[in-house]
Amino acid sequence: MLKVGLIGFGFMGRMHFDNYVRLASEGAPVQLVAICDLLIEELKEGKASGNMATEQEVYDLSPYRLYDNIAAMLENEELDIVDITLPTYLHADLTVSLLERGLHVLCEKPVAGTSEDGYRMANAAEQTGNTLMIGQCLRFWPAYEYLKAAVADGRYGKVTGGYFFRGSAAPKGWFLDGSKSGGCLLDMHIHDADMVHWLFGKPDKVSTLARNVIPGSGYDVVSTHYSYPDGKVLNAQADWTLEGDYGFSMTYRVNFEGGNLVFENGQVKVNPNDAPGFVAELSEDMGYYRQIKYFIESVNEGKAVSTCLPSSAVGTLEIIEAELRSADQGGTWVSL
Repeated sequence: MLKVGLIGFGFMGRMHFDNYVRLASEGAPVQLVAICDLLIEELKEGKASGNMATEQEVYDLSPYRLYDNIAAMLENEELDIVDITLPTYLHADLTVSLLERGLHVLCEKPVAGTSEDGYRMANAAEQTGNTLMIGQCLRFWPAYEYLKAAVADGRYGKVTGGYFFRGSAAPKGWFLDGSKSGGCLLDMHIHDADMVHWLFGKPDKVSTLARNVIPGSGYDVVSTHYSYPDGKVLNAQADWTLEGDYGFSMTYRVNFEGGNLVFENGQVKVNPNDAPGFVAELSEDMGYYRQIKYFIESVNEGKAVSTCLPSSAVGTLEIIEAELRSADQGGTWVSL
């Protein structure tokens, strides 16, 4: 039985919590035993906001040992896995220390604030032999897994173009300190940059237009073009200034030589050029559940997390860093 300590109990921590509970109920070899957060006493009584609803508003944490200090949790618990859902700027040092302590680590995206820190994390995993996976959850999201399969097996021919988008109202708290979160570019847009990377490999160069709307938050509206040798036309956009009743959206449209795939309103519509269109049959599970299930299985079986290796997550961060340089220069093409 793999014993897990969860560090961070905001929105994402609760999302992970829900899935550990579900996996344990399904018979997975995992048990969440401890939860740590500086504000654990008030968080356990309050609601955490996010893009998607968690299972509950107020959580009964009486079955778990609670801590407001990471060192105390590590000293008092015999853990196999630590799940980190802390702010980005806290990922690197903590992850390295946990790996060196002999623990396996699931760390939320983005891997770190810089690729230098990201590689430090990846190298620590390689040197210690412990498992590190970064929670780039779209790699496990059914709608994006379907797209990945279509690109990989060539069922509709080669990709000629594509568009990815996600948007919401502005987040709160530390997210709006660009020095800590990296702004919309690093925190939100990185999902779609990671999809571009996962689907097609690293681009040769990128061109990004971006602007700041909320003082101090970094870039809040982002649009990036990705250049590849075969000339496919790819763009990804993100915007976290969509207030009012907008809510949250994530969509894509990818064109192939023999058709196109469109993901919107929670479903993937497949439109072959020479046959009637149809809605793809997909699992109803969210990527959070599927990524944690995959991670637990990988650790339990001693297998590499090949779907989301740390080096690949850092590669996505390198793309983001190139996009940032481009945006700072008004959209000039930046090579990777």
